[in-house]
Amino acid sequence: MKLDPIDLRILEAIQRDGRITKLALAERVGLSATPCWTRLRKLERAGIVAGYHARIAARIVAPIATVMMEVTLGSHRQRDFDRFERSVREIPEIVACWALGGGVDYLLKIMTRDIDAYQRLVDSLLEREIGIARYFTYIVTRPVKEETVLPIASLLPAERSG
Repeated sequence: MKLDPIDLRILEAIQRDGRITKLALAERVGLSATPCWTRLRKLERAGIVAGYHARIAARIVAPIATVMMEVTLGSHRQRDFDRFERSVREIPEIVACWALGGGVDYLLKIMTRDIDAYQRLVDSLLEREIGIARYFTYIVTRPVKEETVLPIASLLPAERSG
């Protein structure tokens, strides 16, 4: 789907405020309500808008430990990657997992109640025998920047960002 400048403005607006009203969105992007709503529905049907979520201030809800974990698998066959990824998807404390190129296979973002809970999680991962050969732990001491809004216009090729 080719995005035009109005589509980009719609995406920027709903990223910043997923609860924006139809009328306010239309005003913000410079359209009347019906064409704006039609465009938004088209973006949703195309899968570009994948959902609407609330951003929770986790540290206010409960004390947490955020840990980044590098994982290297012992074997690099497709079934080894598949087994590891299936296991990771089952664990709610693993809130993000990225497959990497280079010397490390995965980077995980893990959120637990405390460091002891993190260590118990690691122990359970190792007991599952899902192929972890080596891992490194990095404890997040404080967030510096954690954007949830994508810089959509700057990510597109120049001719598409219009």
